Amino acid sequence: MQRTLFLIVAALAVVVALLLFLVLRPKPTATPADAAAGAKFVIGNPEAKVTVVDFSNYLCGHCRDHANEVFPLIKRDYIDTGKIRYIFRDFPFGGQENVIRAGEAAACAAEQNLYVEYHLALFRAQLQWAGLSGSALDSYFADLAGQIGIAPATFTECLRSGRKRVGVLADQKLASDLGLTGTPSFFINGEKYTGQRPYASWREILDKALAGETPADTGGSSSPAKP
Repeated sequence: MQRTLFLIVAALAVVVALLLFLVLRPKPTATPADAAAGAKFVIGNPEAKVTVVDFSNYLCGHCRDHANEVFPLIKRDYIDTGKIRYIFRDFPFGGQENVIRAGEAAACAAEQNLYVEYHLALFRAQLQWAGLSGSALDSYFADLAGQIGIAPATFTECLRSGRKRVGVLADQKLASDLGLTGTPSFFINGEKYTGQRPYASWREILDKALAGETPADTGGSSSPAKP
Protein backbone atom coordinates (compact mmCIF):
# COMPACT_ATOMS: atom_id res chain seq x y z
CA MET A 1 0.00 0.00 0.00
CA GLN A 2 2.76 2.42 0.98
CA ARG A 3 4.69 1.58 -2.20
CA THR A 4 1.60 2.30 -4.34
CA LEU A 5 1.00 5.59 -2.55
CA PHE A 6 4.66 6.53 -3.06
CA LEU A 7 4.45 5.83 -6.78
CA ILE A 8 1.29 7.92 -7.09
CA VAL A 9 2.87 10.85 -5.24
CA ALA A 10 6.01 10.57 -7.34
CA ALA A 11 4.01 10.54 -10.56
CA LEU A 12 2.03 13.61 -9.45
CA ALA A 13 5.28 15.40 -8.60
CA VAL A 14 6.63 14.71 -12.10
CA VAL A 15 3.43 16.01 -13.68
CA VAL A 16 3.48 19.18 -11.55
CA ALA A 17 7.16 19.75 -12.34
CA LEU A 18 6.48 19.33 -16.05
CA LEU A 19 3.57 21.78 -15.92
CA LEU A 20 5.67 24.33 -14.04
CA PHE A 21 8.44 23.97 -16.62
CA LEU A 22 6.05 24.58 -19.50
CA VAL A 23 4.48 27.62 -17.80
CA LEU A 24 7.63 29.24 -16.41
CA ARG A 25 10.21 28.48 -19.09
CA PRO A 26 11.52 31.56 -20.95
CA LYS A 27 9.43 32.38 -24.00
CA PRO A 28 11.33 32.53 -27.30
CA THR A 29 11.82 36.10 -28.42
CA ALA A 30 10.87 37.27 -31.90
CA THR A 31 13.72 37.54 -34.36
CA PRO A 32 14.73 41.21 -34.61
CA ALA A 33 13.91 42.89 -37.90
CA ASP A 34 16.85 43.12 -40.29
CA ALA A 35 17.10 46.51 -42.00
CA ALA A 36 18.93 45.01 -44.98
CA ALA A 37 16.87 41.85 -45.49
CA GLY A 38 15.21 41.49 -48.89
CA ALA A 39 16.49 44.82 -50.17
CA LYS A 40 15.74 45.52 -53.84
CA PHE A 41 17.54 48.81 -54.43
CA VAL A 42 21.21 48.22 -53.68
CA ILE A 43 24.35 49.79 -55.09
CA GLY A 44 28.01 49.33 -54.35
CA ASN A 45 30.24 46.38 -53.67
CA PRO A 46 28.17 43.36 -52.57
CA GLU A 47 31.22 42.08 -50.68
CA ALA A 48 31.87 45.36 -48.85
CA LYS A 49 32.43 45.07 -45.11
CA VAL A 50 30.15 48.05 -44.42
CA THR A 51 26.47 48.25 -45.39
CA VAL A 52 24.41 51.44 -45.12
CA VAL A 53 20.61 51.23 -45.16
CA ASP A 54 18.89 54.54 -45.93
CA PHE A 55 15.24 55.00 -44.89
CA SER A 56 13.96 58.17 -46.58
CA ASN A 57 10.68 59.93 -47.27
CA TYR A 58 10.34 61.73 -50.61
CA LEU A 59 8.65 64.76 -49.03
CA CYS A 60 11.10 65.08 -46.14
CA GLY A 61 13.22 68.22 -46.39
CA HIS A 62 16.12 66.71 -44.44
CA CYS A 63 16.04 63.66 -46.74
CA ARG A 64 16.18 66.02 -49.72
CA ASP A 65 19.23 67.74 -48.27
CA HIS A 66 20.93 64.40 -47.70
CA ALA A 67 20.13 63.22 -51.23
CA ASN A 68 21.20 66.45 -52.91
CA GLU A 69 24.20 67.48 -50.84
CA VAL A 70 25.65 64.51 -48.96
CA PHE A 71 24.80 61.33 -50.87
CA PRO A 72 26.78 62.34 -54.02
CA LEU A 73 29.90 62.67 -51.85
CA ILE A 74 29.29 59.33 -50.14
CA LYS A 75 28.83 57.78 -53.58
CA ARG A 76 32.03 59.31 -54.92
CA ASP A 77 34.25 58.42 -51.97
CA TYR A 78 32.78 55.21 -50.57
CA ILE A 79 30.33 53.55 -52.98
CA ASP A 80 32.11 54.01 -56.30
CA THR A 81 35.40 53.00 -54.69
CA GLY A 82 33.94 49.69 -53.48
CA LYS A 83 34.24 50.49 -49.77
CA ILE A 84 30.56 50.25 -48.85
CA ARG A 85 27.23 48.81 -49.99
CA TYR A 86 24.30 51.26 -49.93
CA ILE A 87 20.63 50.23 -49.67
CA PHE A 88 17.62 52.49 -50.29
CA ARG A 89 14.34 51.99 -48.39
CA ASP A 90 11.02 53.85 -48.56
CA PHE A 91 9.46 55.29 -45.41
CA PRO A 92 6.16 57.00 -46.29
CA PHE A 93 4.31 58.35 -43.27
CA GLY A 94 0.68 57.56 -42.57
CA GLY A 95 -1.70 59.10 -45.11
CA GLN A 96 1.03 60.08 -47.57
CA GLU A 97 -0.40 58.50 -50.70
CA ASN A 98 1.72 60.72 -52.94
CA VAL A 99 4.91 59.55 -51.20
CA ILE A 100 3.84 55.93 -51.65
CA ARG A 101 3.26 56.72 -55.33
CA ALA A 102 6.71 58.31 -55.55
CA GLY A 103 8.19 55.10 -54.17
CA GLU A 104 6.29 53.13 -56.80
CA ALA A 105 7.62 55.46 -59.49
CA ALA A 106 11.20 54.99 -58.34
CA ALA A 107 10.69 51.22 -58.36
CA CYS A 108 9.43 51.47 -61.95
CA ALA A 109 12.57 53.40 -62.87
CA ALA A 110 14.59 50.57 -61.33
CA GLU A 111 13.25 48.27 -64.05
CA GLN A 112 15.28 50.40 -66.47
CA ASN A 113 18.34 50.39 -64.19
CA LEU A 114 17.78 54.05 -63.39
CA TYR A 115 16.67 53.86 -59.76
CA VAL A 116 19.31 56.16 -58.30
CA GLU A 117 18.85 58.74 -61.05
CA TYR A 118 15.09 58.81 -60.50
CA HIS A 119 15.44 58.76 -56.71
CA LEU A 120 17.57 61.89 -56.87
CA ALA A 121 15.29 63.51 -59.46
CA LEU A 122 12.31 63.07 -57.12
CA PHE A 123 14.13 64.97 -54.40
CA ARG A 124 15.31 67.74 -56.74
CA ALA A 125 11.71 68.24 -57.95
CA GLN A 126 10.15 67.77 -54.51
CA LEU A 127 8.39 71.14 -54.40
CA GLN A 128 6.96 70.71 -57.91
CA TRP A 129 5.06 67.48 -57.25
CA ALA A 130 4.38 67.79 -53.51
CA GLY A 131 0.88 69.20 -54.02
CA LEU A 132 -0.17 66.88 -56.85
CA SER A 133 -2.33 63.76 -56.70
CA GLY A 134 -4.12 61.29 -58.95
CA SER A 135 -3.58 61.50 -62.70
CA ALA A 136 -1.75 64.83 -62.42
CA LEU A 137 0.81 63.22 -60.12
CA ASP A 138 1.24 60.21 -62.40
CA SER A 139 1.69 62.49 -65.42
CA TYR A 140 4.35 64.48 -63.61
CA PHE A 141 6.20 61.31 -62.62
CA ALA A 142 6.06 60.11 -66.24
CA ASP A 143 7.48 63.42 -67.47
CA LEU A 144 10.24 63.15 -64.88
CA ALA A 145 11.02 59.65 -66.14
CA GLY A 146 11.31 60.99 -69.68
CA GLN A 147 13.82 63.58 -68.51
CA ILE A 148 16.23 60.87 -67.38
CA GLY A 149 15.80 58.71 -70.47
CA ILE A 150 12.94 56.34 -69.64
CA ALA A 151 10.29 55.84 -72.32
CA PRO A 152 7.14 57.44 -70.83
CA ALA A 153 4.85 54.70 -72.21
CA THR A 154 6.91 51.93 -70.57
CA PHE A 155 7.09 53.83 -67.31
CA THR A 156 3.37 54.68 -67.32
CA GLU A 157 2.40 51.03 -67.86
CA CYS A 158 4.45 50.03 -64.84
CA LEU A 159 3.06 52.79 -62.64
CA ARG A 160 -0.57 52.14 -63.63
CA SER A 161 -0.22 48.41 -62.95
CA GLY A 162 0.26 49.07 -59.23
CA ARG A 163 2.65 46.14 -58.98
CA LYS A 164 5.29 48.16 -57.12
CA ARG A 165 3.03 49.28 -54.27
CA VAL A 166 3.53 46.12 -52.21
CA GLY A 167 7.27 46.75 -52.04
CA VAL A 168 6.82 50.32 -50.80
CA LEU A 169 4.38 49.20 -48.12
CA ALA A 170 6.73 46.40 -47.08
CA ASP A 171 9.46 49.00 -46.48
CA GLN A 172 6.99 51.11 -44.51
CA LYS A 173 6.17 48.13 -42.28
CA LEU A 174 9.85 47.31 -41.86
CA ALA A 175 10.51 50.87 -40.69
CA SER A 176 7.74 50.44 -38.11
CA ASP A 177 9.09 47.05 -37.01
CA LEU A 178 12.51 48.65 -36.53
CA GLY A 179 10.98 51.35 -34.32
CA LEU A 180 11.88 54.24 -36.60
CA THR A 181 10.17 57.52 -35.73
CA GLY A 182 11.46 59.91 -38.37
CA THR A 183 13.44 60.42 -41.55
CA PRO A 184 16.08 60.16 -42.67
CA SER A 185 17.14 57.17 -40.58
CA PHE A 186 20.13 54.98 -41.34
CA PHE A 187 21.57 51.67 -40.28
CA ILE A 188 25.31 51.19 -40.65
CA ASN A 189 26.26 47.56 -40.12
CA GLY A 190 23.11 47.21 -38.02
CA GLU A 191 23.70 50.29 -35.86
CA LYS A 192 21.00 52.97 -36.07
CA TYR A 193 21.84 56.59 -36.88
CA THR A 194 19.13 59.22 -37.00
CA GLY A 195 18.82 62.46 -38.87
CA GLN A 196 20.54 64.34 -41.65
CA ARG A 197 24.14 65.25 -40.90
CA PRO A 198 27.00 66.97 -42.76
CA TYR A 199 29.41 65.00 -44.88
CA ALA A 200 32.24 65.44 -42.36
CA SER A 201 30.16 63.52 -39.82
CA TRP A 202 29.40 60.80 -42.37
CA ARG A 203 33.07 60.48 -43.22
CA GLU A 204 33.96 60.00 -39.56
CA ILE A 205 31.24 57.38 -39.06
CA LEU A 206 32.07 55.43 -42.21
CA ASP A 207 35.82 55.49 -41.63
CA LYS A 208 35.33 54.12 -38.11
CA ALA A 209 32.95 51.45 -39.39
CA LEU A 210 35.50 50.43 -42.01
CA ALA A 211 38.08 50.19 -39.25
CA GLY A 212 35.78 47.93 -37.25
CA GLU A 213 34.76 50.56 -34.70
CA THR A 214 31.22 51.60 -33.71
CA PRO A 215 31.00 55.35 -33.10
CA ALA A 216 28.21 56.79 -30.98
CA ASP A 217 25.31 58.44 -32.78
CA THR A 218 25.50 62.15 -32.05
CA GLY A 219 22.14 62.75 -33.74
CA GLY A 220 21.12 64.79 -36.71
CA SER A 221 18.18 66.70 -38.14
CA SER A 222 15.16 64.56 -38.96
CA SER A 223 11.48 64.86 -39.83
CA PRO A 224 9.20 63.03 -37.36
CA ALA A 225 6.86 60.36 -38.69
CA LYS A 226 3.25 61.46 -38.65
CA PRO A 227 0.63 59.22 -37.01
